[in-house]
Amino acid sequence: MSEPNDIIYGVHPVAEALKNPKRKIYSLKASKNAADRLAAEIEASGIAAEIVHPKELDKRLGDEAVHQGLLMEAKPLNQPRLDQIEKSGIVVLLDQVTDPHNVGAILRTCAAFNVTALVATARHSPDASAVLFKSASGAYEHVPFVKVTNLSRAMAELKDYGFRILGLDSDAPEDISAVDRAPPVAIVMGAEGKGLRELTRKSCDHLVRLDMNGPIRSLNVSNACAVALYAMTR
Repeated sequence: MSEPNDIIYGVHPVAEALKNPKRKIYSLKASKNAADRLAAEIEASGIAAEIVHPKELDKRLGDEAVHQGLLMEAKPLNQPRLDQIEKSGIVVLLDQVTDPHNVGAILRTCAAFNVTALVATARHSPDASAVLFKSASGAYEHVPFVKVTNLSRAMAELKDYGFRILGLDSDAPEDISAVDRAPPVAIVMGAEGKGLRELTRKSCDHLVRLDMNGPIRSLNVSNACAVALYAMTR
């Protein structure tokens, strides 16, 4: 049984998919204004856009979807196994982060900081959905998104490749700036509320925190990822 097509909407996700040579695109529906806006990308891709009224996209996607006049159907991308990623740079791991908005935002941050790969478990993580693509704002086309069966085993495998594993924890004894952050290095982000699971914590080489001086010491997981990656690349 074949996988369902990826449903991609919005200017940035569609534009990046059009520019991705690994994408097999089946169809592109666009309003006249949206087609004009992405005329160069559409022409370069060789895809013929079907011009439609925006209300047709509203009917297909629902009133809540900010489609910006663009709707693409494409074959799902082939994602690498953990042993197929580059054994360098920074890897981000997610410990049961399930909200597609958060994971999409984390993908966008990973693309901004040139992260080697984003790793999550096949269970307790969101599917590649239209909401995730929109939240990632095109980053899904650039960051390998690796799904693994067991996170602690994936962490052990990364250690075998020479990665040090940092776990982000607001109660950790060390600030992230105090530990060796030279690549190859991986950082694990826990789910909001629950944080890192006990086995995940034990599998880390260091538990680190982000020092913040304000009255609220916790951040949304996607914001925490952005701050952590900034600290790791300074």
